[in-house]
Amino acid sequence: MTYSVKELFLTLQGEGAQTGKVAVFCRFSGCNLWSGREADRAHAICQFCDTDFVGIDGGGGGKFETPELLAEAIDREWGLGDPTHKYVVFTGGEPLLQLDIALINSLKLKGFKIGIETNGTIRVPNGIDWICVSPKFGSELVQLQGDEIKLVIPQIGHSDNLNKILSRFEKMSFTHHFLQAMDGPNLMANRNLAIKICQSRPLWRLSIQTHKFLGIR
Repeated sequence: MTYSVKELFLTLQGEGAQTGKVAVFCRFSGCNLWSGREADRAHAICQFCDTDFVGIDGGGGGKFETPELLAEAIDREWGLGDPTHKYVVFTGGEPLLQLDIALINSLKLKGFKIGIETNGTIRVPNGIDWICVSPKFGSELVQLQGDEIKLVIPQIGHSDNLNKILSRFEKMSFTHHFLQAMDGPNLMANRNLAIKICQSRPLWRLSIQTHKFLGIR
């Protein structure tokens, strides 16, 4: 399989339960809920994505013809000399359109633990050490368990259904439950909504996009 990677970089995890953890981020090209083209946004299931996952022109991006070649590129990007804490996060777009057992096994041979940030519409394969699911309203959620669920609010369709949606997610097998205010012109109002819900439903915690405050990727 040839892997199409938008960008590859060493950073700190900016959101959720792993905030502050050093990791190599591997952003795959492509998504099953939006093409990434602005002309298609209004008709997409996910209309609020703020990430460029189109093409292979980002730093460290490109086409990788084998899992071994991509694993080697990720290992080079780690470059910290500490073999005991190697961690890679696959994101996108939707990383499960490309992440497969062959790549997982190649990274395990190099000592990596593997995290994934997925929209939950594709089942996560065995061998993933940290599963973060971020559901999108209007999509079919099939990954019903994991380490954390991170719900961006409010999405189109949430206004009359949010309490019902939260109750459904609360019954699923996730260790951590996060609410994240949708970015954009209504960020403060959205953040206040997330805070209010966390205060009334203490299972949920507030997720802040700390990388945006810090000015890192």
